[in-house]
Parts: sequence; structure tokens; C-alpha cells
Amino acid sequence: MAASNSTVKLINDKVIFVQVLVILFLCINLLLIMTFFTKEFFYSTMRYILFAVTLMSDSLFLVMTDLLLILNYFHFTIQMWLCIIIFMVSSLYTFVTPFTLTAMTLERYVAICLPLRHGELCSTRNTLHCILIIHSLSSVPCIVLLSIFFASVTHGSYTQGKVCSVEIFIFHMWQRHLRSAINQFYFLIMCITIVLSYVKIMRVAKAASGEDKKSSWRGLRTVGLHAFQLLLCLIQMWCPIIESAVLQINVMLFFIVRYFNYITFTLAPRCLSPLIYGLRDEMFFHSLKKLAVCGLYRKQ
Repeated sequence: MAASNSTVKLINDKVIFVQVLVILFLCINLLLIMTFFTKEFFYSTMRYILFAVTLMSDSLFLVMTDLLLILNYFHFTIQMWLCIIIFMVSSLYTFVTPFTLTAMTLERYVAICLPLRHGELCSTRNTLHCILIIHSLSSVPCIVLLSIFFASVTHGSYTQGKVCSVEIFIFHMWQRHLRSAINQFYFLIMCITIVLSYVKIMRVAKAASGEDKKSSWRGLRTVGLHAFQLLLCLIQMWCPIIESAVLQINVMLFFIVRYFNYITFTLAPRCLSPLIYGLRDEMFFHSLKKLAVCGLYRKQ
């Protein structure tokens, strides 16, 4: 009995720990989003617009995945139509952040390797087109999975109460394989884009001199951080495959692995965006500090 109570307490501690992290990240993201709207330069420059997209994407994703975590932990049942909406949002924004990071890497590539064409290629108009393409590509896995689901269930299924998880949308093993194939294809495309951009920027950084060299190496470090953050996001795409394999072995081990994956590959990458642009970018950090100081001054 004592061991059982200890296990329940441990699980409760884990859930509370996640809530603290999620609230902390959401507060930081909200502050950064407010900073983004303080200067016209930010919302008319491609890299800052894409940064804001990652912040909003991460915030929505954290809210939805945390909601799913709570629903699953307490075994709350909800109607299928509501679960479908939650799944659509969480599935979409699983991919929006990695695609946006890839776009931000390409923006750094253009800025350093094609500086004369940067203004043309990275205009506000093209940025909006880029965001549309990102969301279109990100919606493909969700559309594929839900199309199969809609074709497989009856109309009455939408009002049934179930514990919401991605597993309830998968009926056949080939669906898992199809989902895995799409994830791996996206993984490959993003990795190739990041590596090629990194190599090209490195060549320019070595060949540059003076201020250009300093700017190029700063861009190279930014791309390196993007690559690390993107790697964590992309590993998340492999998590369902790993978790499915572990589930066949041991249920308790499955919950431990799923919790570890959530902390490491879902929450951790979402806290790197503020570090890369919120703190490393001098102009943005100055505006952030000014906003924070003004907020404290008004409270006093």
C-alpha cells in the first residue's frame, strides 16, 4: 500500500513539474510576443516575423499537449468531435515550429550568402507566403490521418466519449507506417536543408574579413542553434514509433518513456526559441529589457 501511495505521489509530482514548466514557458513567450509588437521594425522583418510565428506556435502546442497530458492522466473522457479539434491543433503545430526553424535558417543563408538579394527574397510579402506554405505542409500529416479516420468510423462515433489520444485515430498498422513515412520524409528534407545552409554559411564565414567575418560567424552560430533545436523537434517525430515499440514490452516502461520524451523532445525545444532570438539578438533583447523595466516601473 505504501509503495502504491509513493508511486501516485511520484506521478503527481511529475504532473505538477510539467505544469510549472508550461506556465513558465508561456509567460516568457507572452513577454516576447509583446516585445515583438513594440517596434515596427520587428513586424516588418522576416526573421523576427518567423520568430514570432515560432513563439505563437510553441504556445498553442504547449497548451494543447498539456491539456492532453492532464486528460490522459486523470482518464477524463471527452466527445470525439472535441478530441478531433484538439488533435488537429496539436498535430499541426507539431510541424509548424520545425518548418519555421528551417525557414529561419534559409533566411540566415540568404542574408549571409546572398546579401544583395536579401531585401527582395525576404520581403514582408514573401514572408507571408512562406508562413502559408509552412502551415500547408504542416497540415498534411493531420489531413492524411483524419481522412482515413473519417472514412473508417460511423456518424455516431463523433458523440462518443473517449480518452483523447492519437492512438484512437489509428486502426491499422499500415496507418502507423504511413504516418512514420511522412515524418521521416519531413525529417530528411529539413536535415538536408539545415546541413547545406550550414556548410554554405561556413564557407562564406571563412572567406569573409572584418565586420563581414564577424557577422558571418554570428549567423553560423545562430544556424547551429537552430540545428540543435530542430534536431530535438525532429526526434519528437520518432517518439511515437519508439513508444509503440515500448508499449509492446511493458506498460509502466511505456509511461516512463512517454514522460521522458515529452520533457526532452516536446518542452525542451520550445524553451530554446527565447534563448536564440530573445536573449542573443541585441536589438530584441534591448526592447525586451525596456518593456520589462517599464512594466516594473509602472507597478511601483
